[in-house]
This record gives sequence, C-alpha cells and structure tokens, in this order.
Amino acid sequence: MEIKKILEHVDHTLLAQNATWAEIQQICDDAIAYHTASVCIPPSYVRQAKEYVQDQVAICTVIGFPNGYMTTAAKEFETKDALQNGADEIDMVINIGWLKDQKYDLIEQEIRTLKAACKDKVLKVIIETCLLTDEEKIQMCQIVTNADADYIKTSTGFAGAGATFADVKLFSQHIGPNVKIKAAGGISSMADAEEFLSLGATRLGTSRIIKLVKN
Repeated sequence: MEIKKILEHVDHTLLAQNATWAEIQQICDDAIAYHTASVCIPPSYVRQAKEYVQDQVAICTVIGFPNGYMTTAAKEFETKDALQNGADEIDMVINIGWLKDQKYDLIEQEIRTLKAACKDKVLKVIIETCLLTDEEKIQMCQIVTNADADYIKTSTGFAGAGATFADVKLFSQHIGPNVKIKAAGGISSMADAEEFLSLGATRLGTSRIIKLVKN
C-alpha cells in the first residue's frame, strides 16, 4: 500500500499530559502537510487548534479520557463543549467497570446520549481491549452496533497496551455494517499500519507514523 494511502487513515495523535501548544501546532502542521484523516488532541486545545487549521484538517478530541469512569452527564457536557469549540470527531471511553458488572444497558444508553449530542459528527467508542476478555470485546461490538456509533476503537494507549491484530480481526467478525474500526496504541511501523488496515481498520490512532515518514 502506498504511504499516502496509509496516511489518509491516520488520526495524528498527541494526548500526552504535558503537551504544549507549540507541539499541538506542529502536529496540526504535519497533519495538513501529509493529509491525515485528523489530528487527535486534548479537549483544552480544540478551540485554538480549530482556529489555527480552519477546515484544512479535521479536529478529533477525547471524552472521559483515559479511564472512562466519569458520569454520563459529565461526558455529555464534555462532548457538547468540545463540539461547540469546533471538534469534528469525538473519541469517548466507555465505563469499563459497567462492562465488568454487565450493565450493558447503561453503556448503550451512554453511547446513545453522546451520539445524540454529536448528531452528524463522528463518534468513536474506545473500549480498552487490553482490560477485557474476548467475550467482553464481542459484547461491546454488539453494544456499539446497537447504539449507532460510528466506530469502535481498541485503546487509549494509556492502559499498558494498545491495538493488536487479533482484536481488529475479532471486531471485524462481530460489528454491524454501520460500524467502522479504529486501531490505536502502539502502532509503530508502516508494516503494522498496513496490516491493521488489511484486517479491517479504517482509522489508525498513532503519533509515530508521521515521524517515520519525516525521517
């Protein structure tokens, strides 16, 4: 696969706690130069980044990040605030404790609530695969499908492990036709990126692919 085609699927990401505006500016510049799908940045930088890039690249941000155990009301407020500030895409973290407690209805309703806030904007649902059993991953495929979210996403990158080929393959076997796949966390080579795409992912959350291209 051509490098250009791979980059079209990349959410160029910087979510480090110590990220500065100068660093956010740089990934915005890189995303525009290399035509990535979006930049994925902390909510506090969304307004500034949107004013900076205008419509040259989509602005993605994270909600309930990275642990997911905020209340639904708090996540809804975060989402609406991010959208008002100019976010084009929202990546939310599920309440993993609810999943462990089999509170599937609450998870589905939370996703529906955030999707209602997003309207025609993209909603991606982060399920943190490294903390889940395969049965829980399959359950989340069904919940995300039922809740009409746009994407299921593997990982935050903050829980000790990221995307795996096995998880993306599992997703592709269990999501509905309305749901796409985002692999995120630990994608560090062009070969890995290409493999994730071949397995069914259509977005890649990574901070490293652009660095590889630039070097």
